[in-house]
Amino acid sequence: MLNPRLAGRYAKSLIDLAVERNQLEQVHTDMQYMRALIKGSKEFAALLRSPVVPVDTKTKAIGAVTKGKLSDLSTAFINLLVSKNREYYLVDIVEAAVDQYNALKGIHRVKLTTAVPVSEDVKKSIISKIKRDTNLQDIELETSVKEELIGGFVLEFNNNLVDASIVRDLRDVKKQFEQNAFVQQIR
Repeated sequence: MLNPRLAGRYAKSLIDLAVERNQLEQVHTDMQYMRALIKGSKEFAALLRSPVVPVDTKTKAIGAVTKGKLSDLSTAFINLLVSKNREYYLVDIVEAAVDQYNALKGIHRVKLTTAVPVSEDVKKSIISKIKRDTNLQDIELETSVKEELIGGFVLEFNNNLVDASIVRDLRDVKKQFEQNAFVQQIR
């Protein structure tokens, strides 16, 4: 996040206004759509962050991509950001809005990174294991694939990191050999 404080303040304003107008679920759906749009299109994210593209061009591009897909409140909010030259932070604001919605509803985001895509059964198993072992009940599982893990998984939730990847194991073994940890045991 480039400016988490700014993103948090704008997101809080949007969430508070959505609660006040009883449109929280619609705004959350809009922010999830925007998050998927930004993650799915690197060009769109680059357009938002480009200082070279004029404001009116950005407004037209955002309007064309989101026409009929966002509520009036979300559209007005995004247009306000663009008019105030804050569209550069829209990526962070969208993430902050989703995080604030999750905090408001008690939903916990869990990120699972694996070397290969996992099945729905594995996802359900991981969610049930987390529910059993922690006090987290409402879980939003986000998965990603990084082949460089070689095998295993990395699980992130509530500022916790469980790294059960092969690449971490290999790094640990390399570190032990570099420190000559085994020489002491031979003597």
